[in-house]
Amino acid sequence: MGFFFFASRAAARFLGEARISHPGVSTAALLLTAASGGGLVAYADSAAENASEPSQEAPKKKVVVLGTGWAGTSFLKDLDCSKYEVKVISPRNYFAFTPLLPSITCGTVEARSIVEPIRRMFEKKKKDVTFYEAECFKIDASKKAVHCRSAVGTNFDGNGDFIVDYDYLVVALGATLNTFNTPGVMEHCYFLKEVEDAQKIRRNVIDCFEKASLPNISEEEKRRILHFVIIGGGPTGVEFAAELHDFLVEDLVKLYPAIQDFVKITIIQSGEHILNMFDQRIAAFAEMKFKRDGIEVNTGFRVVKVSDDLITMKSKSLGEVSVPYGMAVWSAGIGTRPVIMDFMQQIGQTNRRVLATNEWLRVHECDGIYAIGDCASITQRKIMEDISTIFEMADKDNSGTLTLKEINDVLEDICIRYPQVELYMKSMHMLDTRDLIKDAIGDSHKESMVVDIEEFKKALRHVDSQVKSVPATAQVAAQQGHYLAKCFNKMDQCKEQPEGPLRMTGLGRHNFRPFRYKHLGQFAPLGGEQAAAELPGDWVSMGHSTQWLWYSVYASKQVSWRTRMLVVSDWTRRFIFGRDSSRI
Repeated sequence: MGFFFFASRAAARFLGEARISHPGVSTAALLLTAASGGGLVAYADSAAENASEPSQEAPKKKVVVLGTGWAGTSFLKDLDCSKYEVKVISPRNYFAFTPLLPSITCGTVEARSIVEPIRRMFEKKKKDVTFYEAECFKIDASKKAVHCRSAVGTNFDGNGDFIVDYDYLVVALGATLNTFNTPGVMEHCYFLKEVEDAQKIRRNVIDCFEKASLPNISEEEKRRILHFVIIGGGPTGVEFAAELHDFLVEDLVKLYPAIQDFVKITIIQSGEHILNMFDQRIAAFAEMKFKRDGIEVNTGFRVVKVSDDLITMKSKSLGEVSVPYGMAVWSAGIGTRPVIMDFMQQIGQTNRRVLATNEWLRVHECDGIYAIGDCASITQRKIMEDISTIFEMADKDNSGTLTLKEINDVLEDICIRYPQVELYMKSMHMLDTRDLIKDAIGDSHKESMVVDIEEFKKALRHVDSQVKSVPATAQVAAQQGHYLAKCFNKMDQCKEQPEGPLRMTGLGRHNFRPFRYKHLGQFAPLGGEQAAAELPGDWVSMGHSTQWLWYSVYASKQVSWRTRMLVVSDWTRRFIFGRDSSRI
């Protein structure tokens, strides 16, 4: 556009001089004055004039993250915080490397060696993140706000409550204890979920030995005090039993030689084997090793009551049996936090243990709310629910049948959207689409290798049997956090250029590929510098060499060089000087 005018030279000169000497006067006023000097002036506003004014950037979307566990921390580490206004709310201001909690219970590793302050992690990564040390007690999805209560003090109103609004909410609150309403568990048992729990166990172990060393304690009472019972034969219970046994035979027998014969360690497991989520070879190896070490393993028993000095358990063959104990550690399962239960009632997910999300980790029927980690589970859509839509989409010529080419054209999208298809083909040793459909093709279609809708359904009818839920482990939570952060980083880009599979019940493509868990293996330390590992490719390793593999993997997985050096130095100190038995 610009200025267009016809005027005398005097008028033009007047306009230029007036703009210099009177910068605050509007252009229209100057032009009017110039026109009055005898010239004809035509004016049009210019967009170039406004271009010099600073343009206001659109406000950043608000992302609120609840929790600083494996899921929340992994999400924050990979999130591009320059694109969002990020706020983190958690009652603990640190991240804890929870797989090493059993090592804290006996002093193999010190508590501060496995924790990294959240603010320090943000500062090192130069991330602009606001952190509130508080606990979320209510999620209001209708108002897009979370209600929180300060963990360290009160506000001006006399309480510690405040509200934080959001555009996107990432729920990563983890899980809590599950006592299955067993009487006496909360009052008399110790737990192993947090760093504070491990420190309590460590102090109580020493208390038991010191109390049993007193001169007025009978032998029967000593046997009760030094009977350590672990309820739950999963990885946590097994690792604690192994750590406790090593602490006993390597350190405590030298310090308490008079009472070493009274010590007993027992594992109570409701299933037929311990470590039942591992390969059967590992479970058998662990049971044999514990038997050699003198650790009693009671399988097929369910604890029904815990008193201050007796544990009552029940089995099908023996009925109820009561055993005296000095210390009991409960590691028999995880439960739902109250704030998650309240939220599930709000959104109609009642009668569930955890939040239900889709394959993109978004909570069902909740816009802008995502749930990752132990507080959620992915609901994988079944292919038979969309089988007719898939057939119609693949049948581009509307012939009523599908050729091999038509199936292959959509097979990649189908495998991405429904991962159970690929798992089914692998389990059945199928190489390609021909193997998938050949048994379902009728005699009339054998030569042409085409399938109608009924034959297509028949070919895929067993695929959904391969739908599997991901386990509630740190490995899953970390992968979900990494995945969700990448989605947030590419959110604007993928809205314009979607990278996900075809929508089976709509038009276009999904913005992102769905989350796919990749199992990287799992370890089970068994004490005596031996461990068992289940690694990808059906590879099982057991023995001393596996323990050194465990050391290297767990050292490399630390979240910072500081914690990595502290953990390795703790292991070295233990090798040289043994474990510290001080009650601090």
